[in-house]
Amino acid sequence: MVRYYCPYCNPKYQFQKQSSKGNLICGLCGEDLVKKPFIRLNQIIALVAASSLLLPLIYTFIFLIKNQLNPPNKNYQANSRLMIVIKDKFFKLN
Repeated sequence: MVRYYCPYCNPKYQFQKQSSKGNLICGLCGEDLVKKPFIRLNQIIALVAASSLLLPLIYTFIFLIKNQLNPPNKNYQANSRLMIVIKDKFFKLN
C-alpha cells in the first residue's frame, strides 16, 4: 500500500479524499497529497551511524569467541631455546 500525506497539515488529523479527477487530496485543506518515500535520507544516516558504532563491537566479540574456541598454540620449547641462545650471546660479550 502506497502511503500519501499532506505536507501542510498535522498528520494526526489528516484524512484522504478523492477529487473528481481521481487524484488524492487532503480532506482538511484540499491540497494534493505527496507520496511518502520508502527510505528517507535520515534513515540512511541513522543506519550508517549505528553501524559505525556496532560493527567494531561485533567484530571484537567474534574474535574473542574465536580465540576462546581455538586458542593460539604457544611453542614454549622454541621460546626457551631462543632465550638460551640470547643468554649465551649476552654472556660471551661480557
